[in-house]
Amino acid sequence: MERTQLLELANKYGSPLYVYDTDKIETQYKRLTGAFNSVDNLKLNYAVKALSNVNILKFLTNLGAGLDTVSIQEVQLSLTTGIDPKNIIYTPNGVSLQEIEEVAKLGVQINIDNLSILESFGQKHPEIPVCVRINPHIMAGGNSKISVGHIDSKFGISIHQVPHIQRVVENTGMNINGIHMHTGSDILDIDTFLRASEILFDVAKQFKNIDFIDFGSGFKVPYKEGDISTDIEQLGLQLSERFNDFCTEYGKEITLMFEPGKFLVSEAGSFLAKVNVVKQTTSTVFAHVDSGFNHLVRPMMYDSYHHITNISNPSGKDRYYSVVGYICETDTFASNRRISEISEEDVLCFHNAGAYCFSMASNYNSRYIPAEVMIVDGKDYLIRKRQTMQDILQNQVVVDFAPKSKTKKEKVTA
Repeated sequence: MERTQLLELANKYGSPLYVYDTDKIETQYKRLTGAFNSVDNLKLNYAVKALSNVNILKFLTNLGAGLDTVSIQEVQLSLTTGIDPKNIIYTPNGVSLQEIEEVAKLGVQINIDNLSILESFGQKHPEIPVCVRINPHIMAGGNSKISVGHIDSKFGISIHQVPHIQRVVENTGMNINGIHMHTGSDILDIDTFLRASEILFDVAKQFKNIDFIDFGSGFKVPYKEGDISTDIEQLGLQLSERFNDFCTEYGKEITLMFEPGKFLVSEAGSFLAKVNVVKQTTSTVFAHVDSGFNHLVRPMMYDSYHHITNISNPSGKDRYYSVVGYICETDTFASNRRISEISEEDVLCFHNAGAYCFSMASNYNSRYIPAEVMIVDGKDYLIRKRQTMQDILQNQVVVDFAPKSKTKKEKVTA
């Protein structure tokens, strides 16, 4: 998306505003499928939690993607796209047996990540095939909060507990039709990923009816010029060869699955915010924007970097600013960042804002959640209206209650 187009959208729809470029989403989808084109059966299940607007889901399913979900609500949202339930995989963590049973009724692929629920589900529904999530005890990811495959992680069934899984299968007669892992986000070292994959192959060999192996995702995208990212093409070459060899050894052509989220939508997203105030202190120049961590929490929660450009003055002299929000707490997007000279009313663009940005937005400070716009073939479409006070109040129940009566003060006798 060009700077002039983004400025036009900010003027047309107001700010703050999320904008998504579907050309970039399609490019990333084709890049990933191309890297694994030597695999006969490849399935990409888009991770809905990254960006869950139903229009984005429809766009991806039209490209051929399935959907990866983590809650019954994400399953229900996914079904509104018209997708075949068989193309949805449901991978919750720590939810009740009741929720998993409700999802199973919808006909989607169930993925279970703990022994207790696996046994309970198998006893009640042995006829329903399930996938199991394995914890490979591999540390991967760019931040401790998104590293989920290590030994102390709450996610998955330990590789050392595979005999327990087998015992549950023997006792219940249930069918394990898939093996899954997800080591974490922002994976740089493909050797680490390949090492975890070998663990998954070893586990899969121990089950006779596997239809697919889901290798998760977590591929890193570049957040600034010169940034390191996952070498998808090299990973595709090495993992495809190993996967095809495994299929030969297993005696069956199975499906290779991934669940990319950030890789598909991160670079497609731009977040536009207007500068309210430029404030000079004794040591810092602050650019206060009409947003805060209620709209973009990643810099505060994950210490993540988002490149920021002044699209109102791209050729201005570079100066150093701390870009901050309007929340009544410290909400710093960038500290001492070099940006072309900023004036009040300028529009700043936060890049790589497609994944885990809008989806983590809130009404903190009773601020409205921003609007969303999608660009398809160069044309802009409003895909989420900006909130109003009516939206904030609609589920609140106003109770008509009598105020407490005041207690009369007793006279004090001297």
